[in-house]
Amino acid sequence: MGIETWIVIALVAIAVIYVIYVYNKLTSYQTQYENGFAQIETQLKRRHDLIPNLVNTAKGYMDHEASVLKEVTEARAAAEKAVDAAHDRPGNAETMDLLSQAESALTSGLGRLNATFEAYPDLKADANMRQLSEELATTENRVAYARQAFNDLVQKYNEYRRSFPPVMIGKLVGHGEDAQLLEFEDSEAIQKAPEVSF
Repeated sequence: MGIETWIVIALVAIAVIYVIYVYNKLTSYQTQYENGFAQIETQLKRRHDLIPNLVNTAKGYMDHEASVLKEVTEARAAAEKAVDAAHDRPGNAETMDLLSQAESALTSGLGRLNATFEAYPDLKADANMRQLSEELATTENRVAYARQAFNDLVQKYNEYRRSFPPVMIGKLVGHGEDAQLLEFEDSEAIQKAPEVSF
């Protein structure tokens, strides 16, 4: 074998090693943002678990506000379904949009529920209600933090995937599309800490 053959073999080996490197890096970034979504999922499930307790506590005081309680309960069910769908495909545009819409509807319903609490001083004074509201506010902050971490990881993945030459290699090895950020319709409201007044 001549020197030209060895040079061609070396160049092919370098190219294969580089493709493997790019694939592994893309896969690593994808795993990171999937883990980031798992953190969001944990906090959203905690939020969803707190809501029935909040609703049940409020039921005793708010008999004629059944429509608000029903709205929150239905929004919670839709949000849980959206989390389950997103669990299987974090970063997928369709599932992230569905999750965003469901969580926004839930946040809106909780806002209306909190507004109705103002008309019930005994409910606001209830120790269980105060504790649940405080836990919910803390969980909202955790959701916001986890969502920001997830979006940072998605951005890191997308930036690398779009750079050259990974943009060409990514398409060949199953990383042809950007991951979707998780943005809620009411992002500005979510960025603020929830207000719980008693």
